[in-house]
Amino acid sequence: MRRLTLSERDLFWPPADELMEAAERIRAQLGDWPSATRAWRICLTPHETVGVDDLVVLVGREAEPAEALAWRAAGAALIEADAHGAMLTTAAGGRYALEGAPAEDWLAALAAFLHCGFEPHDALVLALAWRDGDETRGDDAWPVDLSRFPRVAGLPAAPERPFPPCEPRLGLYPVLPSAQWVERVLALGVATAQLRAKDLAGAPLRDEIARAVAAGRRHGASVFINDHWREAAQAGAYGVHLGQEDLETADLGAIAQSGMRLGLSTHGYYEMLRALHFRPSYLAFGAIFPTGTKTVATAPQGLARLERYVRLLNGHVPLVAIGGIDLARLPAVLATGVGSAALVSAITAAADPASAVELLQRAFAD
Repeated sequence: MRRLTLSERDLFWPPADELMEAAERIRAQLGDWPSATRAWRICLTPHETVGVDDLVVLVGREAEPAEALAWRAAGAALIEADAHGAMLTTAAGGRYALEGAPAEDWLAALAAFLHCGFEPHDALVLALAWRDGDETRGDDAWPVDLSRFPRVAGLPAAPERPFPPCEPRLGLYPVLPSAQWVERVLALGVATAQLRAKDLAGAPLRDEIARAVAAGRRHGASVFINDHWREAAQAGAYGVHLGQEDLETADLGAIAQSGMRLGLSTHGYYEMLRALHFRPSYLAFGAIFPTGTKTVATAPQGLARLERYVRLLNGHVPLVAIGGIDLARLPAVLATGVGSAALVSAITAAADPASAVELLQRAFAD
């Protein structure tokens, strides 16, 4: 594998030769990645020019409130670490607390994962999953052992009753705007679908959900309801799909008690760990490619990240790839090993939806 040179980058302040050498060794075993959009700098000692691309790292002590406020006001993020884990605080006040003993080379690993284009909270997860010497154990040293990953601190307890499992490979998974579309697609032989009725409320919403649930029962298919978990439970839906923001407001205990399956959206390693804590029935990972059907705050993830996500979670929880997937891109998505792909406009915007479904189903069978 080509050795990558990081020495032209100001990765550490003050300059740290040993850390730079370790970061180069680690980065060389992580594969080819697009260039990072930001040139992050890890500041081992804060200085007067700290700014928006800086991560101030304090090991073994917490920041004083005044100094933390000053660094954040300048646009820098703060990482406070000890022998038991680390916490990242962004300039905007976002907090990412992780529990897990760091390796000696964790700062070098952090620099390497930042260079791979990961945002600091996901790079920190990967750095805490790193073990000294991993770069010597093969051509691809990417962390893919879930038992070595840190835990997200401060989460509420998961429901006592676990969410029921679903099929390990959900296959073609259309996300549809109406019950009429759900009926139409299930009649074509699709086994899993999601109703995403964003603009309805009250009785019209309940009627739409009931109609979609009835279609699922009629065709022996699994129908998930996006967001509206109360109405989904009332209708006896097979499952519900929630976003990360819904974890703050949804009553997960009530959803578990209803017997519904739970799917959760994730957009990276930190959100993955947060979602896994609640033992969902499946995880959706995206957006894989740019998409015009939904506003997504994170950049497209791409196939390389999806493939490593699959390697990490294979056998632990079913995965669904979502975002910008169409017939042309589907074979490459499935080549990562993911067992399901959620599609929207590839079906609903097709000139002939029946033919589109047939061709998409065939891609899963190949």
